[in-house]
Amino acid sequence: MFLLKRDKKVFSWVLYDFGNSAFATTIMAAVLPVFYYDVAAVGLEENLATSYWGYSQSIAVLIVAVLAPILGAISDYSAAKKQFLRFFAFMGIIASILLAFVGEGDYILASILFIIGTIGFTGGNVFYDAFLPEIAKGEDIDKVSSAGFAWGYIGGGLLLLINVLMIINPGWFGLPNVTSASQLSFASVGVWWFIFSLPLLKNIKEETKQQPKREKSYLRIGFSRVATTFKEIRQYKHLLLFLFAFWMYNDGISTIIRMATIYGRDIGIDQNALIIALLITQFVGIPCTFLFGWLATKISAKKALTFSLYVYLGIVILGYFMSSALHFYLLAICVGFVQGGAQSLSRSIYGRMVPANKKAEFFGFYGISSKFAAVFGPFLFGFVGQLTGNSRFGIISLIIFFIIGIVLLKFVDVEKGMRDAENMA
Repeated sequence: MFLLKRDKKVFSWVLYDFGNSAFATTIMAAVLPVFYYDVAAVGLEENLATSYWGYSQSIAVLIVAVLAPILGAISDYSAAKKQFLRFFAFMGIIASILLAFVGEGDYILASILFIIGTIGFTGGNVFYDAFLPEIAKGEDIDKVSSAGFAWGYIGGGLLLLINVLMIINPGWFGLPNVTSASQLSFASVGVWWFIFSLPLLKNIKEETKQQPKREKSYLRIGFSRVATTFKEIRQYKHLLLFLFAFWMYNDGISTIIRMATIYGRDIGIDQNALIIALLITQFVGIPCTFLFGWLATKISAKKALTFSLYVYLGIVILGYFMSSALHFYLLAICVGFVQGGAQSLSRSIYGRMVPANKKAEFFGFYGISSKFAAVFGPFLFGFVGQLTGNSRFGIISLIIFFIIGIVLLKFVDVEKGMRDAENMA
């Protein structure tokens, strides 16, 4: 907090996360999936809305995964990070506002705008993250990074809370119905994101420094980096084994996050209950993330992570049998209990087995590769649901990701991986 008060650049940087996190909460997770099912995909055969939403998620993630290494190369070799940040942020902002004009039967338009918005959101974050080492130095980097995450949760959660109130009681806001309230919530994301991006665009300047000489295209640089890093990671047996496990179970986790609300709507759970459940997950997740950090010190990070994956396995099985709002609330609490812990412990376990002189390179690969892996879960969910005519089979298909992840994790020796990292650094 002291850093935020004394440094206008840091405060401006944090405010961007405060603003753009509304896209993740309102559009990605809570309101748009239900709106897509109830309004945009109205008239489609039963369960097709859920399948098409899954395909939209997979397409968005695939495009983001392909762009990520290219954007990373641009970030390193270009002196125009701010211009690229502005471009992608405005792409996401405009797509969010245009979602307000999606009406009944416009599921193709909704999917296209969602994909464009996701590209803007993720692409902007690449250049946003790249400013961190320029505005914070040394030990302050961890503090500023944590502040960005924390204020992102607050900003995204705050606007979601306002939007939930609009949808539950549209008359309080002078709106005629829930559809209008949902449409206004999409526009509010764009406006919110725009307002809180202005301080960054005004107060943070591009550092004037010598740019590395570039002899190849950004495309070739980006993907040659990924290929080179993968070859290097193959020398670290337990780190590579952990990565395979992570790709599997993280795909299951990200699919649950992306598909939960539309799945709940497909099996007949009320829209208000679904959105409230997302809020429950947000607020349960904050203290439970710290709880898993404490648990890792008592039983080891690997055991704590494995425990969280068994909970996820139970969530998927219970999700198959879920039939009421109460069931969904209970599952929301369970997801909140393990979501932050699984993600933070995965990052810390990986970080322990990474050689000290390759942290930036290996963590970059960690982020990019997880995006590619996350394509398959939503696709499998949608495909199985469409093939069987029942979305319940879509959610139960996610079991495979967690079972394979748990099995692979059993063979990871974190201590041996740490020794390998030290010996080869």
